[in-house]
Amino acid sequence: MKLRFPLIADTVVEEIVARVNSEIITRSEFQRSRNQLLNESKDKYGAQVDPTTKEKDVLRDLIDQALLVQKAKDLGITGDTDLIKRLDEMRKQMGLELVEDNGSGQSSLQKAAEQQGVDWEDFKQNMRNQIVTQQVIGHDVGSRLQITEAEIKQYYTEHQKEFDQPEQVRLSEILIAPTPAINAETKKPEEIPATPEQLTAAEQKANEVLAQIKGGAKFEEVARKSSDGPTAAQGGDLGYFKRGMLAHELEDKTFAMKANEMTDVIRTRQGFIILKVTEHTQAGMLALKDIEPQIQENLYLHKIQPALRAYLTKLREEAYIDIKPGYVDSGASPNQTKPVMTAASPESDKQKPMKRKKKMGIF
Repeated sequence: MKLRFPLIADTVVEEIVARVNSEIITRSEFQRSRNQLLNESKDKYGAQVDPTTKEKDVLRDLIDQALLVQKAKDLGITGDTDLIKRLDEMRKQMGLELVEDNGSGQSSLQKAAEQQGVDWEDFKQNMRNQIVTQQVIGHDVGSRLQITEAEIKQYYTEHQKEFDQPEQVRLSEILIAPTPAINAETKKPEEIPATPEQLTAAEQKANEVLAQIKGGAKFEEVARKSSDGPTAAQGGDLGYFKRGMLAHELEDKTFAMKANEMTDVIRTRQGFIILKVTEHTQAGMLALKDIEPQIQENLYLHKIQPALRAYLTKLREEAYIDIKPGYVDSGASPNQTKPVMTAASPESDKQKPMKRKKKMGIF
């Protein structure tokens, strides 16, 4: 698996677009964020997206992030522990070893990044910024949101259609497939119908498996050990099925069964299967107690955006922010103050040599 890192160039001359307290936002950072936002919008909305409606928020998002990262420093939030966990999760997902055996102590993830021309410290800082901004939002905004029982009940009443579900079953499967003949030259299974002997052997094995389960063996463990199906590693779990999604014979059998009941051996085109109904839900409204966490999450997401915008507006009013003419902060507050030296002044408008750093968008 190839790791994708944002490419970061060496020292270049930068044009300053905005100042946020002691931090500057450069034109290349603005352009990079703009292009990323437009690409994400096209992927999500297609060619119908209007670039101007998205571009107006680019600088706003960059200023938002700068303010949140600065607030994290004020609160003493470093993100160190979560950064270590996040990098280790990334390493494990890629199947990389913890440390290379080259005596340098360099992590395999760091080596993979640097092989692609990525500055490792910049990459870690970008990830750290993502972590601390989310922690600041949780600490100063999310923790103060209140969701009442009355709001939960009202949401449940007003969105009943969303919680009205049809009858469905959750199934697990054990498949015993006939052993295919092996081509002597290619060493691969031949795509020919199974012989009567192969079918008989497969059916006999399926009945033996069924007897094991009836004798007390756990269906899931037997599936992992004996099933030839694609979900064997998951204990045979096939997921949920509504009426009309299964073959008529299988639907008639499974929808007539209760949870934890099991079919006899059934002949199919793939071989012989045993199905277990792990859940059987009747049609009707989901009970409030079963979906209350989901409703709480929906209400939280509904409340967090306006609360976060109000919080960021307050941070703007407490900060020194200056924008170069021609650029607009769509999140600006009319109560913002101005610094003594502005980005448009002769001194600060000069191009500054600096190291380009990728800003990670938080929205």
